[in-house]
Amino acid sequence: MSARILVVDDEEIVVRSCVRILEGGAYCVETATDGTEALRKIAQRGCDLVILDIMMPHVDGVEVLRRVKEAHPEIEVVMVTGLSQIDSAVKCMKLGAFDYLPKPFDPEQLKSVVERALERRRLLQETDEGADGSQYRMESIIGTSPAMQRVYRLVAKAAPTNTTVLITGESGTGKELVARALHHNSLRRDRPFVAVDCNALSENLLESELFGHVKGAFTGAISSKKGMFEIAAGGTLFLDEIGNVSLSTQAKLLRVIQEREYRAVGDTRTQAANVRLLAATNKDLKAMVAAGTFRDDLYYRINIFPIEMPPLRERREDIPALAVHFLHRYADELGREINEFSEGAMSALVGYGWPGNVRELENTVQRAAIMTADPIVRRAHVAGIVDASAPSDPDVPRTGNELKRIKKAARERSVEDIEKAFVLEALKRNDWNVTRSAEDTGMQRANFQALMKKHNVRVRDIERNGEAPAGG
Repeated sequence: MSARILVVDDEEIVVRSCVRILEGGAYCVETATDGTEALRKIAQRGCDLVILDIMMPHVDGVEVLRRVKEAHPEIEVVMVTGLSQIDSAVKCMKLGAFDYLPKPFDPEQLKSVVERALERRRLLQETDEGADGSQYRMESIIGTSPAMQRVYRLVAKAAPTNTTVLITGESGTGKELVARALHHNSLRRDRPFVAVDCNALSENLLESELFGHVKGAFTGAISSKKGMFEIAAGGTLFLDEIGNVSLSTQAKLLRVIQEREYRAVGDTRTQAANVRLLAATNKDLKAMVAAGTFRDDLYYRINIFPIEMPPLRERREDIPALAVHFLHRYADELGREINEFSEGAMSALVGYGWPGNVRELENTVQRAAIMTADPIVRRAHVAGIVDASAPSDPDVPRTGNELKRIKKAARERSVEDIEKAFVLEALKRNDWNVTRSAEDTGMQRANFQALMKKHNVRVRDIERNGEAPAGG
């Protein structure tokens, strides 16, 4: 169906020019010569886009915009303004206008802004129709929980704009995937997406990485180097863990955001910064502002549109879908048929607190896929992770130090530890009978015994210590 466009201007020459420029496209173009007529036509027939003059008699464009956005927030509005009305145009942007065109404008300017406005409307419509977030599904960030629905809605609102977005959340929740979804669904999606880990570089190296440097700018600068702002030109620059940026570099980032320009390290020339900026952190930036370790002016500049990624423990209903997604991925990588989790395994996954969030769940499922020898992942395959961490009750509060200890233990736990726990759990579950344990895990007896030997697990030693009944 053709997009419906309403051109509203009290100057007949402007109306005729817009109609002539747009009528060759796939649009249905109507006109109105004042605000009252425009509001009546929108109420009667609706439209997708309004091209609206600011200065009109009786009801001006600002008032028409306000009424349209109150009654029909889905309609995109482009303001047309003279050079003396730029301040009014900025006010209109705050009221929800998509963009503004200064008079006089040429045909290509009009066509470009119309295409961009209708593209944003299309993206928002797709999101409304795909309420489960399928349009914005982000690799391993999968789910239909209320918490993820909020994320999907925010991504849909922010993606088609150039607004700076601050993505917050614990480590492992998928903040970079949200950034990639914002870029993929933006008008810059055909341009580069460049991610910079601000935690991985020293202050001097980070400045060079961001802004580039000229030859001889510092010791070792034997040639000039482009910075990420230049590499990401026209696209999106994602600053991960921005809370680790030094105050000196924060000041330079603030200048880029305010002035839309920057200087390479050691250079006296300025370059234009044409990027959409996204940032992420697992730190409390507001607390850092209060402590004087993060600039308040930069914080308010990057926190224009916040998106918070929920921890996995707050969206447990998404764990089964995530676990199955990861299982299929790693089964394909291993070239094996591993189709499902046993009831006990899934119960253990859902009941665990996941201090490492989605990243920890993915690692756990990967290890389980390696461990299992049949098409089903059983509780024993995940027990090394979910049973070895305390407290077992996910609702029991954990101190900061305890969370750090659990995360560190989860990272350091080796495949060998998991294999040994897998063998011991299988034996314990089957009264230390080797044959039944092998059958329970889907392994041949000889292979199970080889795994026991590898980890020095001997039933007779356990029997002598009084930990197991005779048999096996």
